[in-house]
Amino acid sequence: MTVVIVGASLAGIRTAQALRRQGYDGELVIVGDEPHPPYDRPPLSKDMLTGEGEAVPLLSRAELEALDADLRLGIRATGLDTRRRVVRTEAGEIAFTDLVIATGVVPRGLPGMDGLAGVHTLRTLDDAYALREELRHARRAVVVGAGFIGAEFASSATGRGLGVSVVEVQDTPMGHLFGDEVGARLAKLHELNGVRVHTRARVACFTGDGRVEAVLLDDGRSLPADVVVVGIGAEPATGWLAGSGLPVDDGVHCDENLRVLGHPGIHAAGDVARWRHPLYPEPLRIEHWTNAGGHASVVAADILGTPPPRAQVPYVWSDQYGRRIQIVGRPALGKPARMAGDIETGPFAALYADEDGTVVGALVVDDPRLLMKCRKAIANRDRADGPALGFGSPVPDRR
Repeated sequence: MTVVIVGASLAGIRTAQALRRQGYDGELVIVGDEPHPPYDRPPLSKDMLTGEGEAVPLLSRAELEALDADLRLGIRATGLDTRRRVVRTEAGEIAFTDLVIATGVVPRGLPGMDGLAGVHTLRTLDDAYALREELRHARRAVVVGAGFIGAEFASSATGRGLGVSVVEVQDTPMGHLFGDEVGARLAKLHELNGVRVHTRARVACFTGDGRVEAVLLDDGRSLPADVVVVGIGAEPATGWLAGSGLPVDDGVHCDENLRVLGHPGIHAAGDVARWRHPLYPEPLRIEHWTNAGGHASVVAADILGTPPPRAQVPYVWSDQYGRRIQIVGRPALGKPARMAGDIETGPFAALYADEDGTVVGALVVDDPRLLMKCRKAIANRDRADGPALGFGSPVPDRR
């Protein structure tokens, strides 16, 4: 038996470890397109940019030896033949009995950024090294997109003394996920830390001769910039699966055990997987660390024919300006039902409910105890107006 894992980041490495931990003693091949030993991604937008920190390895030397895997780094997967059960790569074909697709995502770009020095995306270790070098000399930064990556970079750049502007196409930062009332509070968090937030704004072009000098907005405003980070989301890294016959549409479609629909012996894990979660009616695709790690045990159990662990409530965190923002559940599936606290002065929380009043998600800032209560309420499908939580004030329905 040969298990091939395409993707050497968190989902792929943790799946390999889970297989060994659960007793798999067959051949294990891990293919990764980056040349670096597997590393943790969250520090790339935080510690890697604010200081002189190096990559945080996912495996110690002892763990790598115990894994007993054929780790092939710096090799890109180029195709998949499901009939012959082989993965095609730049270095040749690899036959598999079971396949795990854990290729993650690739960041979206903007027209005109390729070949223009000073304009970056932030996804890989090389991206972080390049940005850190830029920050040594830059005075002004522009961030395009106020999502997690953009906000974390803004926080890191501000901490290094740069003047930072954030450009966001929506009415408020992450308003499509958390609603504009909460989005306005996230904007305030930026502003309290000296960041200028430009909402309802689109990038028309970048200006500069060989190197970026400014970001021109569609309303004519020009934002001077020594460095620009484009953080406008990412797309599943599924280009190599073209022609494979796998169900691919904003991710690889899977069942609740991460089996690719209609393709026995093939699983997907992490950011690239779109799978069915028992708490939610529609398939989910979640781009975050905890989701990738959680998938590993499920995939390993299914490959080995053992009972999978219980699905956990989705969880995401982001560190910004010394504050910890934590999200449980799926707030975008509901609307804010209750709010508590003041993000300007201390902890803050927003509880989200669907049309029936059932708790579907929560955003919590600097209150871990309340976060645990919200997680439990989501798992139990409690009502937002029930006694289990009982915090804050109701949010008026403005429909």
